[in-house]
Amino acid sequence: MVFQQNQIPELTLNLKTETQHVDLKRKQESEYVYLILGGTFIALLVSCNLIFQKFITWNPFGWYEFKFSAGLLPYPLTFLVTDIISEIYGERKANNVVKAGLIAAFIVMGIVMIAQAAPATDFSPVNDHIFSKVFGLTLPAVCASMVAYLIAQFIDIRIFHFWKRVTKGKHLWIRNNFSTIVSQLFDTTVVLMLLCSFGTIKWEAFWMLFGSSFLFKVIFALSDTPFFYFFVGILKRRYGLKDNDELLD
Repeated sequence: MVFQQNQIPELTLNLKTETQHVDLKRKQESEYVYLILGGTFIALLVSCNLIFQKFITWNPFGWYEFKFSAGLLPYPLTFLVTDIISEIYGERKANNVVKAGLIAAFIVMGIVMIAQAAPATDFSPVNDHIFSKVFGLTLPAVCASMVAYLIAQFIDIRIFHFWKRVTKGKHLWIRNNFSTIVSQLFDTTVVLMLLCSFGTIKWEAFWMLFGSSFLFKVIFALSDTPFFYFFVGILKRRYGLKDNDELLD
C-alpha cells in the first residue's frame, strides 16, 4: 500500500489520537479498580469493629486450639489489599486508603452509638439490651483497635516499599510476607496491651490471645501469597507495568 505524502501526517495524528484514547480508557479503568480495592479495604475494616466482641475457637490441626476475636477473621485481608495497592499504585495511594478506612471506622462507630442511644419500640424484634450486646462498641476497645491498626498499616506499607526498593521490584513474596508478618506483630502487641491496660481483657489472657492471634495472622500471611501473585500479575499485565513500575497520577 502506498500513501500519498499528505496522508502521512493525518495517519500519524489518527494513531496518536487512538493511543491517547486507549491510555485515557486504561487510566479510568485503573482508577475504578483502585476504588474497588479501597472500598473492599474499608468494608473489611468496618466489619472487624462490628464483630470483634465475639471470641471464637478454631482447631484445624487437632493439637492446637486457636482462641481469638471474630474481628480477626477479615482483618488480615486488609493487609493483602494494601499490599496490592502498594504494588500497583504506590505508597501514597496505599496510605490514603488507610486514612480513609480510619475515617469510615469512626463514622460507623458514631452511627452505632447513636442507634444504641435511641430507645427501641415495644414491637422492635431487637430490644435495647440485645442491640447493646451485639453492637455495643466500647470506646476503649475501638480506640485500642484503631491505634494498633494505624501503626500496623503504616509499618506494613513502609516495610513493603523498603523491600521493593531493595529487591528492585522482584521477589514479590519477600515484601508481601515480611511486611505483613512484622506489622502484624506490632498490631497484636499494641492492641492487646491497650485492651489489657483499659481493663477490657484480663492480663492473664494476654499470652494466650497473643499466641493464637499472631499465629493465625502468620498462617494467613503465608497462605495469601498465591492470591497476591495472582491479582498483582493480572493488574501488571493489564497496565503494562514492569517489576518496579507503579501507576502514577
